[in-house]
Parts: sequence; C-alpha cells; structure tokens
Amino acid sequence: MSNLNTATILTKIVAGILTSKAIAIFIGVEGMALIGNIRNFVSVMQSFSILGFYNGLVRSIAEFKNDTLMLSKTISTAYYLGFLATLIGGMFCYYFADGINDFLFTPISNYSYIIKIFGVALPFYSLNMFCFGIMNGFSKYKILLVINMVGQVLGLSVTLLLIYQNNIDGALLSAVIAPSLIFLITLVGISYQRSLVSSIKFSNLSTDVLKRFGPFALMALVSSIAIPLISIVIRNYIIEHESMNDAGYWEAMNRISDYYLMFVNSIITLYILPRFVEITEKSEFRKEVFDFYKSIIPVFGLGLITLYLLRPFIVKIVFSVEFQPVEDLFFWQLLGDFIKVLSMVIAYQFIAKKMFWHFIIIEIFLVVVLYMSSVYLIDIYGVKGAVMGHFFSYLMHYLLILMMFSSSLFGIITQAEDPSDL
Repeated sequence: MSNLNTATILTKIVAGILTSKAIAIFIGVEGMALIGNIRNFVSVMQSFSILGFYNGLVRSIAEFKNDTLMLSKTISTAYYLGFLATLIGGMFCYYFADGINDFLFTPISNYSYIIKIFGVALPFYSLNMFCFGIMNGFSKYKILLVINMVGQVLGLSVTLLLIYQNNIDGALLSAVIAPSLIFLITLVGISYQRSLVSSIKFSNLSTDVLKRFGPFALMALVSSIAIPLISIVIRNYIIEHESMNDAGYWEAMNRISDYYLMFVNSIITLYILPRFVEITEKSEFRKEVFDFYKSIIPVFGLGLITLYLLRPFIVKIVFSVEFQPVEDLFFWQLLGDFIKVLSMVIAYQFIAKKMFWHFIIIEIFLVVVLYMSSVYLIDIYGVKGAVMGHFFSYLMHYLLILMMFSSSLFGIITQAEDPSDL
C-alpha cells in the first residue's frame, strides 16, 4: 500500500512536470496564465458537482457495508444528490459559457466552446468520483491506486497530444476533459460491484444520511471552492495591473508548489486525519502534532531549502529559460508553504472532530486576508507581492489556529479534564 501510494504520487508529479514542460515549450508564459484560470475553474466545478460528499461517502460505506438497507440509503443519497448538482453545474457551464469565458480569460478571447465541452464532460468526472468512493469504502485501495496511475498516464498522453496539435486550445481542452477520461478505466475496476447498481433507488433517499454527509460536505466545499476562486481573482488582478506574463510566472510557481505539497498532503490524509478521529484526549492530540513537527517538518524544511538553492535548475527543467523570472518568487512561496503545512496539521482537527463553524470561520478569514494582502502587496511589489501575500495570509492563519488550540497544545493537562474537550 505504501509503495503503491508513493508510486501514485510520483506518477502525478511526473505527469504534472511533463505537462508543464509541454506548455512552456509550445505555448509559453502567457498561455500558462490562461491555463491556470481554467484549471482553477475546473476544480471549483468538480468540487460542486460532488457536493463534498466523497469523504462522507467513504466513511459511511465502510461503516455500513454489511448492512444492506443503510448501504443502499448511503449510495442512493450520494448518487441522486450528486446527479442533481452535476446537472446544475453542467447546464451552468453550457448555457453561461460566454460569461464564464469573459471572467476566466478576456472578452476578446473566444474559448466558450471549451467551457461547453467541460459542461458535457462534468458528469463523467462525478461518476468517476462516485465509483472511487465506493471502492475506497470497500477498502479496495490497491485497485484504486492502480486506476489512478493508469489514469494519470492516459491523461498525460491525451494532454501532450492535444498541446502538440493545437497549442493553447489543446491545453485548455485537455484541462477540461482529462479528469473525466479516468472514468473509462474506473468502469473496469467497479465491474466487480455491479450488484450495487440495483441498490441505487430513489425511494432510499435518506435525510439521516444527508445529515451524516453534511459537516464533511460543507467543509470540503468551502475549502475546495474558496481557494481556487480567489486564485482566479488574484491572477486576473495581476493580468490587469501588471501583465499576462507576470500572471504566467505566478502560475508556474504555484505548479511547482503543488508538486512538492502532494507528498505532505498524502501523509496528512492517510495518517493524521484517521489518527485525529481516534483521539479523545488533549495529551494524545498534542503528542501527535509535536511528533509530526519533530519527524516530518525538519525533512520538509530541508527539502524546501534544497529547492530554493536549486531553483535555477528546477525552473529550466520544469519549464524553460523563458520562465527565469519565476526564480524571484521562490523565497516567499516556499516560506508560505512551510507555514501552511505547520497550520494544516493542526487544522485537520476541525475535520476530524466536525468543528464545522470553527472551520468555516477560519477558511473565510484565510481567503479574505489572502485577497487583501495579495492585492495590497501586488500594487507595491508587482507579481512578487502575490507570493508575499501567500506567506502573510498563512502566517495569520497559523497564528489564529495556535490561539484556538492553545490550551490543547500549550496548556496544563490534568487527568480530571474532559477528554472530549479538545
């Protein structure tokens, strides 16, 4: 499992690097900025289409896999509500493609047909995630990871071919259809559970199941929609007040950041979150946080220092000489990502303990500070202000989280304390 998970992450990183290289060679810096906007928009709509149900679906299936009625209610509720959300999202993309095009690109750019194609492809992505949730709930981890790897290779092949043949149009098209292509592979993997199809019944829609999904869904929606949307707004601000090239440099820096954060995210998702769910005492929570800080953070920090020192080579390898100005963005981006990981580890307690309002408030705080600080600093320092805003916003985010969990992390713990008071 560990080897397969590592192989999956490495496959994603290699696929991402090769895609970035192709964009740099065939499209250039300006194209990188446009692709950044479409990627963020795709992420927002994909999150909306599954309503943030994925984690709730996985947990519920794992819990009720031997209870036929509850399993049917769980799958039916997730399927029909996801179908409704996907239908709304797909129609929104198709019928409002012109307006979306003006928001993501410019009124003089005509990529409305890309948005319409995405509207048609969106249901296949939703079905794919629905199938993933079922396989994950039934603990079919190995086949899930294999499908992910094969899907990454398929998506990479399609992306490289489209970029080579159609340049910017091909890159934009691949960004909207590649995630949906994995469904073709998933159909093979889910075939062993064909009997579950008969369990999907409209009559088994359940408000109780919806209540179970609710906290996970709302938290997932807020985090997965707010940040991509604010990224589009900031990128558009850079385009308007600086240049399209500067927006491309910022997108390139974000791509590099995404690659190395995949490893940390996988560790947190696979270990920290399940562990936090089990924890009932402050002392255990404190121990897990500081153990992570002692074991993982030094390695992560050393890796970031290495990346900073090797940034000229990294930019040339991942992109091209044309992207040399990206080197000036490394310092603040890496520093911001270091603080981001420090805060993420603690913040997963919100999800583990279903601290809904705490999570919503802190995410809104992060988004507001990120936008305001980025705009203010861009006006002063240009595109470098965007990465400085990234650092400042996550520093404020981290300090707020430390304040919220100060008693658990730094307070005096006695045996008489309520173990659920985390």
